[in-house]
Amino acid sequence: MDDLTILGEMRADAPEPDAVRLRRLRRRVMRRRRRFVIMPSVLVAAVAVVVVAVSMAERPPAVRTLPAVETVLLNSKTVLEKAAKTVEKRADAPEPRPDQWQYTKILNLQPADGRTATYESWLRYDGKQTAGRDAEGNFRVQDVPPDPGDDDLSPQQYRQKLLKLPTDPDKLLAHVQGDRHWVDYPKEEGVPKSVEDPDTRAYRILSLYLKQQAVMPPELEAAIFRAMAKIPGVEIEQGVTDATGRTGLGLFRSTIGEEVQRRYLILDPRTYRVMADQSIWLGDELFKGEVVFRKGAVYADVWLESGIVDKPGDVR
Repeated sequence: MDDLTILGEMRADAPEPDAVRLRRLRRRVMRRRRRFVIMPSVLVAAVAVVVVAVSMAERPPAVRTLPAVETVLLNSKTVLEKAAKTVEKRADAPEPRPDQWQYTKILNLQPADGRTATYESWLRYDGKQTAGRDAEGNFRVQDVPPDPGDDDLSPQQYRQKLLKLPTDPDKLLAHVQGDRHWVDYPKEEGVPKSVEDPDTRAYRILSLYLKQQAVMPPELEAAIFRAMAKIPGVEIEQGVTDATGRTGLGLFRSTIGEEVQRRYLILDPRTYRVMADQSIWLGDELFKGEVVFRKGAVYADVWLESGIVDKPGDVR
């Protein structure tokens, strides 16, 4: 199975690398260790039709790890309240036209072998077309046929969904804990249904919403930070470094028991925008007695550029 097939099978709104998805990918690691790639989730909706690979580094001789940096655990409630007060002062961006495009440029770092790649994608705001460069470097615009059974949302549909959400933190938290869309989806062939506790689901969904930067209303973004402060186990570390060397605030949720992997949303310490979605292995992870990911390995999607543009090929 090639990397494009893996890409097409993954979904835009599934967090990764999560437990179910990693179990599936670990099996592939054991079958084809030399070609293992986890594709960045934010690109899937835009590149299921067109994959955009701007540059792919040669595989290094050893797994790349980030420089050891001393971090400081902060008072998460204080930081998240400051984030809420900062973002709610932002002016609400005007509604993009249906024929405008959401542009994204991301650096992806793989945990198995340390390979990096930079991806660009263009997704039409109404979700009807995607654009990018194919494997040969040719720029292509392709139609996305309607799929009533698909649970992926276009940027326009995401904004409509976000605008309907409550901006009271308690009501927002209660809503996402029981939102049937996220309880029932995604559905993937061959992947057993996992059952999340309400707090885990709430943190996952709110994290996903924070990454919808082009369509996020400021009042809702503030409510998300305040709702996160109410979820048990949510922590903030100061001095977390992303895969490009930028330092920010690492938002994560601690787990009970031994923590093999920690997943951060790295926030800009001034604007509180999401800079990266990054996981680091705190210990060796084994699958059937064999090390799949070593301590210090890193998976990362780092946002280099994003925003609304007028036509495919335009950049921010």
